[in-house]
Amino acid sequence: MIEIRDIHKSFGKNEVLKGVDLQVNKGEVVVIVGPSGSGKTTLLRCINFLERADSGTISIGDTRVQFHQASGREISTIRRQTAMVFQNYNLFNNKTVLGNVMEGLVTARKVPKQEAEATSRAVLEQVGLSDKCDSYPSQLSGGQQQRVGIARALALNPEVILFDEPTSALDPELVGEVLAVMKAVARAHITMIVVTHEMSFARDIANRAVFMDGGVVVEEGLPQDIFQHPREERTRQFLRRFNPDSEYNI
Repeated sequence: MIEIRDIHKSFGKNEVLKGVDLQVNKGEVVVIVGPSGSGKTTLLRCINFLERADSGTISIGDTRVQFHQASGREISTIRRQTAMVFQNYNLFNNKTVLGNVMEGLVTARKVPKQEAEATSRAVLEQVGLSDKCDSYPSQLSGGQQQRVGIARALALNPEVILFDEPTSALDPELVGEVLAVMKAVARAHITMIVVTHEMSFARDIANRAVFMDGGVVVEEGLPQDIFQHPREERTRQFLRRFNPDSEYNI
């Protein structure tokens, strides 16, 4: 289980996270939606210590860490239990697809190369890219590059995979292939926290939905409740953007 309590994060005078609580059970898919600037991405980056939160705690399994005073060793322990799929792929352009997936295993996890290659080939097959092992990122479509990013995360076998708007940089016609892979990951009961603007996908994939705005969690609950019967007026206002002809439904 992952538990975040009272997380705060400011950039200068701009307070981006204002005391967010989040709990995610093992095997659960939690989708976070909300307007741009609501703190969604910052929350994910703090979970993975890509940003250091100003205060609050995070617990993953038996590890509990204070964000603001976490040691390098504690940060490393948290990072070993998480993996991130970024908006813009973040692949190494000078490495092949196979090399990109192997990199974290060999460099960060110190997995022997032969074992890392076997694991990497298996996850590339899982995301439908077994024929692209020797290709370079420049030879792939955006959807294929993002699937490499997902394979890279899967190879690490983390406690949770964090997805930061994984389809936002894709042409519309390529979104479906990435969402299909993510649905397959969810069906495998891998714990996922997903920030997305794909509302129908969020409704279909999530065990629980969270709506954020202004650096706080406005409401959370079952997807059918959040997307069809939101309690808060701010949630209703946001969802109407995606279906203006209906008062609540998506």
